[in-house]
Order: sequence, then C-alpha cells, then structure tokens
Amino acid sequence: MSMEAKDPEMLIADAAVQESITEEQQQFFLDNGFLVIRNVLRGAELELIQAEMMKLVDQGAAGMAGDPDYSYGTGVKSGGRILKRIEYVIDKSDPMKALLGQPFILRSVEKLQGRNFIPTWDSMVLKMPDEGIIVPWHRDAEVPEGADPAKPIFNVDFYLDDADLRSCLWVIPGSNRWSQEQAALRCKREGFDTSDAIPVPMRAGDVILHDITVVHGSPSGDGNALRRTVYYEFRPGDTEAEFGPHTLEYLSLKQHMLVDCLERRKAAGYAKGETAFEYRPHGAFRLHGVRKPPTYRYAHADYWRQG
Repeated sequence: MSMEAKDPEMLIADAAVQESITEEQQQFFLDNGFLVIRNVLRGAELELIQAEMMKLVDQGAAGMAGDPDYSYGTGVKSGGRILKRIEYVIDKSDPMKALLGQPFILRSVEKLQGRNFIPTWDSMVLKMPDEGIIVPWHRDAEVPEGADPAKPIFNVDFYLDDADLRSCLWVIPGSNRWSQEQAALRCKREGFDTSDAIPVPMRAGDVILHDITVVHGSPSGDGNALRRTVYYEFRPGDTEAEFGPHTLEYLSLKQHMLVDCLERRKAAGYAKGETAFEYRPHGAFRLHGVRKPPTYRYAHADYWRQG
C-alpha cells in the first residue's frame, strides 16, 4: 500500500443539528481515521470549560514541580520550560466530569464501538502562546493483534480555542489502515513534512475524533495563539478485556465513574433540554447496581496488567 495519501472529500458532522454521527460519517471515520464535528461545545458550557481549564493552565504555567500530572517541554521562542500537557482533567474539574456525559459524543462512541465502551484516558494538550511545541508525526498507540477492526480505539479531541495553520492538527488520511512498519517509516521522515497530509483547522467548541493509529502531528508554533485541546479516549470493552492494557478491575471502576458523570451532566444547567445518553452495557459488562466512585483519578500505572 502506498504511503502517499490522497485528500478525502471532507465530511463534517454538526452537533447543533444531529443526534449523533451518521452512517456516512461513521464510514468516513473508519476509512480515514478522523472526523470533524462542529458545535459540540456551545454557549455557557464552552465558556465554563474554557474558564475552568484556564485555571489549570495558570497553575501549570506557574510551575507544578514534582506533580506527575503536569508535563513540560522547551518553548520554541524562549527556549524556556513550557507547559505542554496536563493529565486526569476529569479529576481536577467538575465541568469536565459533566463533559464525559456529553450525549452527542457518547451516542457516536456507541455507534463506533458498541454498547460496552469504556472511557480510558483524559488529558489536556497545550500550545502556549508563541511557544507552540512541535508534536512530531506519530501514532498514539497500536491496536492489539486480533482486536476487532470494526470497533476502533479513538480519542475525542475537544477544542477550547481556535486552531489555525500555526497550531492545528495535521493528519494523513487513511494512515489508520497502514501496517506498523509503514507507519514507523513515515514517522521517521525528517522534518515536519506535510506533503501527504492535510491540515484540520478548528473553532473553539469543535471536536475531532481521531483513531489511535492514524498518523498525525502539529508543527512548532510561530506566533501561535493559545491552543487547549482536551482528549478523552474510549476503548471497546471486549478489546480491553481480552488484550488490556488495563486490568478488569479498572474497566469496572471506569464504568461506574462514567455513570456518575452522566448523572452530573443531568444536573448541569446548560444541559437542560438535551436528551441524556443512557449507558447500556450488556453481557459481561452489564452493571449490577451503581457505586459512587471514590475517586476520578485512576492512575494507569496502578492498573496495568502483568505480563
């Protein structure tokens, strides 16, 4: 298979007028490894989340020495220590708990992964003003051999700020269908070569679904504005149960956390009038009673499988 991707005719979903992604949009995602969704966050919810996440940015920028949830890199303009990532944002903010219950997103996740989906990672990736740190070409991870290809593992990328050509994601359409060897070879290419890639400019409140195996990245900033992107990853429960990397205990804990976040969303004033998502796992993943989670920060390292 050639590694020179062709630009697809972009399909864009709109959460302001749809209940979930359509079958055509679902197929676009499966074929290309990404899908843009406009207007997921709007009005009071967007403003509240922007303000809440700015508090975390300010804390991190001031320095969180010794806190493993805050990661730093070298700024492209100052050469200084610049905040680039914050982990476990659901634990750190109540509006981010309610965001996990966003119905358009969860209906779309269920459409792609089935009823037994599990929320896994949650983090915020940053490009600080004028200091946008390059994100080299990469895949987030590889899918375990033998996993159902019809149920992709993917991230939901919530954009809290506009992203133009100085800060947006670049993606290689269809690279989610490449072999590991093809992807590794492309990612080794020198420089931030965009000859086979397309830019994906975004507006605040928009979302990208991106498959963990699609090759993507973003260049270093040159006069870039602040860009905050919250990432919620979801995985099919049967894939996780069979292949990991998390233990079965982790899956159950995150299911109960999701149910709690769904109840929190129902109580949010900005969610009035929307049709709440109903989480209906079945089979081995069916929930028998609901427990209030003792925490919203289940550190991955505490739940890795052995061997």
